[in-house]
Amino acid sequence: MSKFYITTSLPYINSKPHIGHALEMVQADAVARWHRLFGDTVFFLTGTDEHGSKIAQIAAEAGVTPEVLSQQNSEAFSGLKTVLNLSNDDFIRTSDQVRHWPGAKALWQKLVESGDIYKSEYRGFYCVGCEAFVTEKDLVEEKCPIHLTPPEVIEEENYFFRLSKYAGQIADAIHSGEFKIIPVGRAREILNVIEKGLTDISFSRPADKLPWGIPVPDDPSQTMYVWCDALSNYISAIGYGRDEGEFQSWWPADLHMLGKDISRFHTAIWPGMLLSAGLALPKKIFIHGFIGSGGRKMSKSLGNVVAPEEIVAKYGTDVLRYYLLKEIPATDDGDFSWSRLAEIYNSELANNLGNLLSRSLTMVEKYKNSQVPDLADDLWSVDKIWQTLRQSMDELDFNRSIQIIGELIKTMNQYVDQEKPWVLAKNEDAKLPKVLYRLLEGLRQIGIMLYPFLPDTANRVLTQLGATPINENSCDLTTLQKWGGMLPGSSIGKPEILFPKEETST
Repeated sequence: MSKFYITTSLPYINSKPHIGHALEMVQADAVARWHRLFGDTVFFLTGTDEHGSKIAQIAAEAGVTPEVLSQQNSEAFSGLKTVLNLSNDDFIRTSDQVRHWPGAKALWQKLVESGDIYKSEYRGFYCVGCEAFVTEKDLVEEKCPIHLTPPEVIEEENYFFRLSKYAGQIADAIHSGEFKIIPVGRAREILNVIEKGLTDISFSRPADKLPWGIPVPDDPSQTMYVWCDALSNYISAIGYGRDEGEFQSWWPADLHMLGKDISRFHTAIWPGMLLSAGLALPKKIFIHGFIGSGGRKMSKSLGNVVAPEEIVAKYGTDVLRYYLLKEIPATDDGDFSWSRLAEIYNSELANNLGNLLSRSLTMVEKYKNSQVPDLADDLWSVDKIWQTLRQSMDELDFNRSIQIIGELIKTMNQYVDQEKPWVLAKNEDAKLPKVLYRLLEGLRQIGIMLYPFLPDTANRVLTQLGATPINENSCDLTTLQKWGGMLPGSSIGKPEILFPKEETST
């Protein structure tokens, strides 16, 4: 047992949540639940990034204050906890003046004390859509490559952070493995950037240009820019600047999970800030790709943005979680397709898992009066499967993890076809109880394995088996693996359809 602190990045609240946000949340939730399954004390943080000129602009256009807009939009993201069945322990908002601002201000002061904050003239390009300064070399045909709009040319006096000072230390930490970046290609990417030279970065903006944000300590004419404002959430939420004991009990983060569009912020700027403040670096950063729709990048203008609620309303939460974890490459770009979702729903969830549970329980109901048969002396050997599954999760290979469980489900379905319990029952073969018990115990192990990925489905499987559902507050995998309350002679639940097969048009 040990502590495990995991975070997502903070979604910017200028639009509603889409399945790209859902991907990161579900990946992080699977990791958090996995660690709880092994008895770790987990703190899982998510939240919202709410400041910036774009939010102020949208609020003005809507005729509301930034505070009102932030509250409304933040609720849409906090609501993902229910929509996606997330187990996050906290939800931090950067507009929270009680819980977040003290940490952001304390971090700023630490950087000042280190001599790494100074004032200077800034002239450069600023993309309102990104809420970020961009370099000329990053532009494509003089436009932001993400928003396809020309950036504003900004010339103003700002505070700067001496990021260049920490280039060597960041590179050394990556090379040594102290600061691990997954996938390794992203580590190479930032090392190449560092090799070319990190430059100092603008760390604030004039308050009249950026009125919606955290005032710079001792200089209200300036507003903190996003780096010290939003990135500091990872420490402010666990007490930095408010509760030193609480902060020390959780930091450093064991895992930051984020998208590739903000990878440089987290692999260069954030570690530079931490080194300046004398704080430990996060142990690991996991960087995922984007989700397209119908083979094209999601865009409001194209009308192909998919909201998590749409999928959940039709198929349920666990089906969406399954698709995101199995079908989307863990560290690369993927695609969402309604037709592919329907295909794997029918073939992998309804036919493979659902059918295995249904026919196993139905046979126990029919041949053993819904009583757990005698204990088999040749149970499934799942130790190697657990070992392989643990290795894949240590590597954060969600796709492979789901496939490993799927292979066990496939093997068990083949076992049913091979042993033909209905024939054994007809012939009154003494082997029948052993076969049925092996099926029940194999399904119980599958239920436990599925829990981090499909928590509701997993507990529905365990409940129907008459086994003990998983309660993360008192979780002990060793006990769960060896003993789940499924005693010979005890009653199984009534067989229920996990995934009603969907009729598809030809």
